[in-house]
Amino acid sequence: MRRLLPLLLALLCACAGPSATAGDKGGLVPLRLDAADLSRAYTPRRLALLVGVSSFDDPQWRALRFSSKDATDLAAALRDPARGHFDQVRVLTRPEETTRDAILAALRQLRREATRPDDVVMVYLSAHGTLARDGRGELTRYLVTRDASYRAIPQTALSMDALKAEFEQLPSRRRLLVLATCHSGNGKSLLPHELEVELAGIKSGFYARPLEESSRASMVFAASDWGETAREDEGLRNDIYTYFLIEGLGGAADRNADGAVTATEAHDYSRRRTFAFTEGRQRPSAEIMEVGADPVILAGRIDRTGQPELFSYNPRLDGFLLKVDGEPRLELPGGAAVGPGRRTVELTKGDAVLVRREVDVSRGERLPLEQLLADAIPRRALSLVGGMMSFTDGQSRRELLPAAPQVGVVLRLEDLPLQDLGLLVDVGLGHGRQQLQVAPGSVVPFGYTTLTLGAAVPYLWRWERLTLFAGPRVAALYLGRSFAVEAFSGGQRYFTVSPGVVGGLAWRLGERWELTAQGHGMLTYVVVDGQGQAVGFIGGNAGVGYRF
Repeated sequence: MRRLLPLLLALLCACAGPSATAGDKGGLVPLRLDAADLSRAYTPRRLALLVGVSSFDDPQWRALRFSSKDATDLAAALRDPARGHFDQVRVLTRPEETTRDAILAALRQLRREATRPDDVVMVYLSAHGTLARDGRGELTRYLVTRDASYRAIPQTALSMDALKAEFEQLPSRRRLLVLATCHSGNGKSLLPHELEVELAGIKSGFYARPLEESSRASMVFAASDWGETAREDEGLRNDIYTYFLIEGLGGAADRNADGAVTATEAHDYSRRRTFAFTEGRQRPSAEIMEVGADPVILAGRIDRTGQPELFSYNPRLDGFLLKVDGEPRLELPGGAAVGPGRRTVELTKGDAVLVRREVDVSRGERLPLEQLLADAIPRRALSLVGGMMSFTDGQSRRELLPAAPQVGVVLRLEDLPLQDLGLLVDVGLGHGRQQLQVAPGSVVPFGYTTLTLGAAVPYLWRWERLTLFAGPRVAALYLGRSFAVEAFSGGQRYFTVSPGVVGGLAWRLGERWELTAQGHGMLTYVVVDGQGQAVGFIGGNAGVGYRF
């Protein structure tokens, strides 16, 4: 090796030495890079596309007074170096810019420009919304573009599905879609007459809010909740939600006082102000797959460590009241800043307390309230169960063992080894006497002992008090039989380890106790009278568990 080092050094010097000419292969070429150009090439950019549709070709759509002004006013806030300091803000308000094709083309152009994962991208639309049956007969939401026909909505308007499909193709991981529109049939919305009649006949007064599919790290904000009205206001001279959104970008929405207004802070500020201004008739909504440390900064710059924040945008917690040290702070969804230190946090609804925990929070920390809920519920459970076990085929039940009772213990560890996975260990024991029918009218009594030991790694689905689980299982089976008859006296024993599956559920009765049930199956191989055969084996049990 020592002899090779000088040779390698000589070769490197020969290839990279000053004697190399421009025509030599492998010659090094000096490269001078300007530091400012290099910084610009890799610095995340801040881009916005703002659309305001105020006028329409079809007279059935009434003109909107402030949609164009909404887009231009928001653009001024985003361009302002003291507020949004966005690098590029494109505003579409002219008739030729607000057709369906023009809006889709602008979104595709934005996709070509916002190519870096850390680019901050905001798409804002202020327009009429409506509903119509698509080609499959399904009720679909539409954005009313300038060229949308009232009598041919699916063919001419921009469906929300198409809009979100374009939005989700943006390469940026920091993207925000704001919809200053609604689909309720009032305010910034119009519905075809036949659809109004259909919806009026639904008992609830409206139909259920659809489940939205949001990409990771993307956010979709709406000026009103599903089935509510988004309003313009003559006094504010803006869409109400947009007015307070712009107001929040001036610094009023910076709840944790870190110098920056994030997307969630701006939405929460506008949501609360809109709710108060409309006396509860308009409740802006948010669809957020993942927040963490909110990466979408709309205004200002983070120049200091902010106050601790408690937040939740999980639909499961909608309507719960957040209390900190006994003081009501806000009704979820949303977030609140608190002082650092040890705090008593409660989630309540009416007189019921969902969770009460003491937590230590420090400056700059953002604590999801779902975490408190998860931590409050023990993730280990030990259950005492009883059930039955049996071979799946009739021949084995007749010749080997009929269905037999068992008692056992089940240990379930949730979120182990990974989130939403569990570790399930079960032990079952059976002992008693049965009889085999060897011929019509002739039975042979025998004693039996069964022992099963299983281990599984199921996937967990959790909703409120219910936990469902299913997954692969490996089980060991011991079967012993003893006979004491004239023809034969003695015992038979068999032991096998086989793969299988398990599925079950657990229903929490309170913080500690639960009801549980599970079923499992396995394919095993047994030898009877010197002959081997593959047989199916199933079991099921139910009981009471204690969480710890």
